[in-house]
Amino acid sequence: MTLSEICIKRPVLASMLNLVLVIIGAVSLQRLPVRELPDIDPPLINITTIYPGANAQVVETEITERVEDVVNGVEGIKKITSESREELSSITVEFTLDRPIDLAAQDVRDRVSRVRGELPDDAEDPVIAKQDSDARPMLWVALYSERYSTLEITEIADKLLKDALATVSGVSSVILGGEKRFAIRVRLDADRMAAHGVTVLDVERALTEQNVELPSGRVENMSREFTVELLGELKSAEQFERLVVRQNGDTLIRLADIALVETGVEDERSVARYNSKPAMGLGIIKQSQANTIEVAKGIKRVLEERRSTLPEGVEAFVAYDESVFVEESIEQVWDTLYFAFILVVLAIFVFLRSGRSTLVPTLTIPVSIVATFSVLALMGFSVNILTMLGLVLAIGLVVDDSIVVLENIFRHIENGMKPFEAAIKGMQEITFAVIATTIALLAVFFPLVFQTTITGRLFIEFSVALCGAVLVSSFVALTLTPMVCSRVLKSQHDVKHGRLFMAFERFFEGLSRRYENSLSKVLRHRRLAAFFTFGMMLMTAVFYFLLNQEFLPDEDKGRLFTVAIAPEGATPEYTDRMVQKMESIIAAVPEVAGYFSAVALPREGPGKGSEGLMFVRFKPDRDRSLQDLLGGPSGIGARFFGEVEGAIAIPIMPKGLGGGFSQPFQLVLQHDNLEELDKFAGRFAQELRQTGQLVNVRSNFEINKPQLRVEIERDRAAAL
Repeated sequence: MTLSEICIKRPVLASMLNLVLVIIGAVSLQRLPVRELPDIDPPLINITTIYPGANAQVVETEITERVEDVVNGVEGIKKITSESREELSSITVEFTLDRPIDLAAQDVRDRVSRVRGELPDDAEDPVIAKQDSDARPMLWVALYSERYSTLEITEIADKLLKDALATVSGVSSVILGGEKRFAIRVRLDADRMAAHGVTVLDVERALTEQNVELPSGRVENMSREFTVELLGELKSAEQFERLVVRQNGDTLIRLADIALVETGVEDERSVARYNSKPAMGLGIIKQSQANTIEVAKGIKRVLEERRSTLPEGVEAFVAYDESVFVEESIEQVWDTLYFAFILVVLAIFVFLRSGRSTLVPTLTIPVSIVATFSVLALMGFSVNILTMLGLVLAIGLVVDDSIVVLENIFRHIENGMKPFEAAIKGMQEITFAVIATTIALLAVFFPLVFQTTITGRLFIEFSVALCGAVLVSSFVALTLTPMVCSRVLKSQHDVKHGRLFMAFERFFEGLSRRYENSLSKVLRHRRLAAFFTFGMMLMTAVFYFLLNQEFLPDEDKGRLFTVAIAPEGATPEYTDRMVQKMESIIAAVPEVAGYFSAVALPREGPGKGSEGLMFVRFKPDRDRSLQDLLGGPSGIGARFFGEVEGAIAIPIMPKGLGGGFSQPFQLVLQHDNLEELDKFAGRFAQELRQTGQLVNVRSNFEINKPQLRVEIERDRAAAL
């Protein structure tokens, strides 16, 4: 007895089997992570090392070259790129796609640990991290105020919001961007130091030895026990001023005698604003398997609850929300899915011309689509645009097997058999045909699973979703469809057709005759038909090569990222003036909802004073697209180029996958001599600009930062 025959004779069993698939799929759908695109982060590992006070050349020789040499022997490396700049060494190691990233990261950590002893003592420990799109903030909460300073806003965010936001389900961590931390600043007076015979090393030693908080144990006697607390940590400017730096005889030289001590911020170089007002942000990083949309809803709910606890004059709101575009995209695909379902049902009804017959294949669609989510959950995939598009495409495929089963059973009913007997007889004839049809469809789409390129990996989840739906539809066609046919379809002797059915019948009979005549003509002119077919294939190939090709198209996501690059050696104050010009241009655009700007913002290491950035958010209900706002003689791009003199302002539309905000076209130049490389790169960049086809051409190799070189007279130094 076959599976189909068992299900026909036991309808409850058939119904329960398919109902279980639907329930498991529905539960899986609630637990699946939601994201814009599949998670296919390239196998990249970043090694970041901070060397305070060192210039780019020292960082290159003392840090970067040593780490590169030891990492170069790790298995599976495709390429290594590095950047050495003031106080920071950043090395990116790219591995082949078949190299497990976790094993590669462990190998890199082992290699770097070997060289740690060879690095300068003042250098911080190298930080090794995998590049992960989920490690970037998916949502930014901005805090700004006209009454409070950024230092005070940071304290408010840290105490009132950070911990509360971190407890939201699905949140991995909360970072503070543009923060200002309290610090004591000691400004040494060289003349007063010389007068008292105090050196910088004396000051450093005093601060290190006297500003400590050590465990001090306890004191016990016969009846009491006391915990000893050593109050050695200095907490105010007055305490630092009384610090003894040196003793000359009976005279105590205090820090106030040789320096100006004042309270301030730890980083004076960085500046952050929201809508041109002092601000800072809280970046929300979600867990890798968390639902982007649900995490964003939880953050907004907590933010609304905490808004009343903020001091008067402090405003907090969501400045950037990645879930908005993800939710809109997924909703559009869901709408397409519903619309496709309606169209398929109407098409089936038009051709079958029977409500009962239409019901049979229609049941296949929800069962197959919903059950497929359990396959996605089993594979560790997510609900994203491509998996949903795979299900949209599957709607037209999952009904094929059921229609084949329905037509064969219906044929036996027309020949006089009872529906129950016709269902058993029909399934005995076409069971293997249904299986063969499923295998043929899988043979078309399943090979995408074996793709190893970045583009190929993008479609793995698409392939699995589509193949999963086809497999489930085959199971439904062998179990639920014949059972429903045996119960729903009626003997043709009991069926009376109405006028609508007869009208459709006459239409299809006429259509069939016209098709028969057309086919006869084609068969009589076979050479002409073959020539026409070949011509269509040739035209298709020609048009394919004429089309522009790119990895992902530019999308209007309602946000813009802008980089401001001032001349090398520019101060943060100079760069900030350039950014303020950009702010005035952005503020004049009526479609702008808000913008966040920063100068010398610390990222992997200390912020660079010659760089600024802006995140711009546009209104969703605007009439002009982002491309229209950027382009044209009066667009944002043209105004940046013409009005922001003294800096390069580059507007970038963020891509939805990998790469972040990198430019789409990059060239790599190599030379053994740095000065020759700099000259050639400058000439090459100038020639590229003159082609008129490229804009914002610049080199990331910059050795023109102004420096003060100090040459030590060693004989005189030794005599001191």
